[in-house]
Amino acid sequence: MNDSLIIAHTITFVKKELENAEGGHDWFHIERVYKNAILISKTEKVDSFIVSLGALLHDIADSKFYNGDEAIGPKKASDFLNYKKVPEDVIAHVIKIIENISFKGGNKKQQFLSNELAVVQDADRLDALGAIGIARCFNYGGYKNRKLYDPEVKPNLNMSPEVYKASNSPTINHFYEKLLLLKDKMNTKTGKKIAQKRHEYMEGFLEQFYGEWEGEL
Repeated sequence: MNDSLIIAHTITFVKKELENAEGGHDWFHIERVYKNAILISKTEKVDSFIVSLGALLHDIADSKFYNGDEAIGPKKASDFLNYKKVPEDVIAHVIKIIENISFKGGNKKQQFLSNELAVVQDADRLDALGAIGIARCFNYGGYKNRKLYDPEVKPNLNMSPEVYKASNSPTINHFYEKLLLLKDKMNTKTGKKIAQKRHEYMEGFLEQFYGEWEGEL
């Protein structure tokens, strides 16, 4: 089976797996990340097949929807790719991307590095920024029944990965605990350029939000 056909089958598989997913982590999120990854790949030296599979499968079973179990996603991806007889070295690389792509919080050091991971990671992080990033953030906050904002609950920038994962703080805090940190964590030139624009949009949103909260705007 050629690479293009495997990618087509992967798209079909992911659409089916995520058909009932939370709105910020559904097929459309995957599609945006996939498109971002293809765009970024144009200026990077990468294996486009690995980038494509990594982007399409990176959230096949996000641990936050599986009681924090980080093994389910890699296993689902591995089982699917083995079934499609994808070469073992490609599967191993894609699994490493899935295991290392996420923002873990707590300044946890990334255990694996590759140009392909750098591209997919930037593509995923871009979808957490800008207008769509804001929409996804509040959609997930609503899904978890979190407060929009509570002035008494301050952002915690010193959480361990475990505390970060278990946090139930107001949605606005997530901007400071993750989203506004992403611009400076981008890996690629293209990713950094796009992130800067989306970061500035979020800063403008927060200024407007606080003004409205205080009845000033």
